[in-house]
Amino acid sequence: MFTGLVTAIGTIDRVRDTDAGREFRVQCDYRGLSDGESIALNGACLTVREHGDGWFIVAAVVTTLDRTTIADWQEGRRVNLERALALGDRLGGHIVQGHVDHLGAIRARNRRGDALILDVDIPASLEPLLVPQGSITVDGVSLTVNALPAPRVLQLSLIEFTWRYTTLGALTVGDRVHLEADVIAKHVQRLVAPYAATTGGTST
Repeated sequence: MFTGLVTAIGTIDRVRDTDAGREFRVQCDYRGLSDGESIALNGACLTVREHGDGWFIVAAVVTTLDRTTIADWQEGRRVNLERALALGDRLGGHIVQGHVDHLGAIRARNRRGDALILDVDIPASLEPLLVPQGSITVDGVSLTVNALPAPRVLQLSLIEFTWRYTTLGALTVGDRVHLEADVIAKHVQRLVAPYAATTGGTST
C-alpha cells in the first residue's frame, strides 16, 4: 500500500526484455532497499528484483504492459517513485494500491496565479468514481479533484511544490498518465451495483 506522496524521482538507465518481462534498471537515491519489496513507479506497483548502490531493477509482465504506459518507457525517462508504507508511517495523501485503473491524456495546461491547471481526458467509466475535492492518483501522485468541468474531463490544480518535486510539472498536451481511483469509491460502486440494477439505475 502507498499514500501517493512521491519520495524520489528516478531515471531509467537500462531497458531490456527478459524471461521475467520488460526489465527496467532505475537510478535513484534510495538506500536500504530489499529484493522483493514493492515500489510504485508512476503509480504502478512493481517488485524489486535486484538492487545496488543507487539503483534497482524491476520487471513488468505483459498484463502490466497492456494496462499502463510502461511499454513505452525508454532509457532516460524520469519516473515518480514511492516505497511501500511501513507500519506507523504518516498517511499524508490517501490510500493508494499501486494498481493503474485507467489511462488519461492531458488535454490542456494553463497557469492560474501560482497554480498549474491540468485538464485530463478520462474514460467514461472513471467519472462515477470522482467527486470535486475527492482524491485521485495521477502518475503515482495523490491529488485532489479540482473540478469536473465537462463530461469525461478531470481538472487538477497543482501547487508549486507538486510540479517542482514530481514529474507532473513536465507534462504537456497529449501526454498519457496513469490514473488510480479512490479504492473506497471502487468498493462502494461494487457494493451498490446490484441494487442500482434492480431499481433501473446504472452502476457506471
